[in-house]
Amino acid sequence: MNDKILLERRNRLIGKKAPLFYNEPLHIVKGEGVWLYDADGKRYLDAYNNVPNVGHCHPHVVEALYKQAQELNIHTRYLHENIVNYGEKLLGKLDDSLDMLFLTCTGTEANELALRMARESTGRQGIICSNATYHGNSAAVYPLATMFNQGLPLGANVKSVAFPDSYHKLNGLEGESLENAYADQVKQAIEEFNQDGTGFAGMIICPIFANEGLPDKPSGYLDKIAKYVREAGGVLIFDEVQSAFGRTGKWWGHQNSRVVPDILVLGKPMGNGHPIGATICSSELGNGFRDNSMYFNTFGGNPVSCAVGMAVLEVIENESLVENSANVGNYLKQKIWTLSEKHELIGDVRGSGLFFGVELVSDRMKKTPATIEAGKLINQMKEQGVLISRLGINDNILKMRPPICFSHAHADMLIEHLDQAFTALY
Repeated sequence: MNDKILLERRNRLIGKKAPLFYNEPLHIVKGEGVWLYDADGKRYLDAYNNVPNVGHCHPHVVEALYKQAQELNIHTRYLHENIVNYGEKLLGKLDDSLDMLFLTCTGTEANELALRMARESTGRQGIICSNATYHGNSAAVYPLATMFNQGLPLGANVKSVAFPDSYHKLNGLEGESLENAYADQVKQAIEEFNQDGTGFAGMIICPIFANEGLPDKPSGYLDKIAKYVREAGGVLIFDEVQSAFGRTGKWWGHQNSRVVPDILVLGKPMGNGHPIGATICSSELGNGFRDNSMYFNTFGGNPVSCAVGMAVLEVIENESLVENSANVGNYLKQKIWTLSEKHELIGDVRGSGLFFGVELVSDRMKKTPATIEAGKLINQMKEQGVLISRLGINDNILKMRPPICFSHAHADMLIEHLDQAFTALY
């Protein structure tokens, strides 16, 4: 079908402002491994989509889905081995304190459940988030979408604090002083909630601050905020919808720190494109919640979803993809830093495993955001057959998170095309 006609039909159906990537939208019809194909047969190296974490249409995952869908798919109010086998295997990869599982269909549902558990377990309402984040699109979690509102919450009972950033240093501070300045904002927000009668329930963050642009955190920041949250009787929630399942070169993004959350939220790559999410906590917290609240999810944890989730875990293990993410990620990060010696627009490179933020600046000393150039570059990369995106409060940070089966050869292709695209900007 003609892309122009398809776009017109789409706009009429779901609205002109429904998001699309690139100045000229892509019509994608097929995926395989690290590749996507458009309606004209053009192949694109996918360096953006982390939902198909183990590769587009992985045969083992597809087979598991197909086999279980042929046999049974139903809600969780009957006994079935899949949810138990999958849940036990998943929890076996986490800290012993995270020993109870609530399965959902999406990260939004899982985050909403996490907030509900925090508020009901503490009897208080106040939630702290960062000033450039997003945790879902339901009425309960959208108030936390500060990235769409100049850093401010979009509803009541939420306070935002500056995300920790060692590149754009708060008030020019360094070292422990910088760390304390960011952490003290959390302490202040807790005190304000308690003083105004709202009460402090918990804090929700991505442990790698993915939406914020993957900033390099002051080393002790997470330790300090965990201490402040728990001393105040609050619940620490890590939203790992983007950072889990080997993405950062470890199974879980929080393993890059010393902090284990009270509640862990999972989603996106959990089913390699099949909708599945999870809220994970201690059995004490989970059973306390179940004792006082009726909660069920018709489709969360169904036999097909659990078969898919299990297949994803098996692929990650059998193909050593966590190790691959760390190995290829380190290689790629060094290559990007080398590229920065040639291209002055590259101000900073950060991330771990196969998740990178490359901040573009028009002046390295002033760290002036190169927003226009970032927009041009991602569109130029698309024309060259490589898909990346951008993020950050100024939309000047290149966002790269390819499937974790990305190889050294794919990394070399990405670097070659980045070099060409930067050159084309000049």
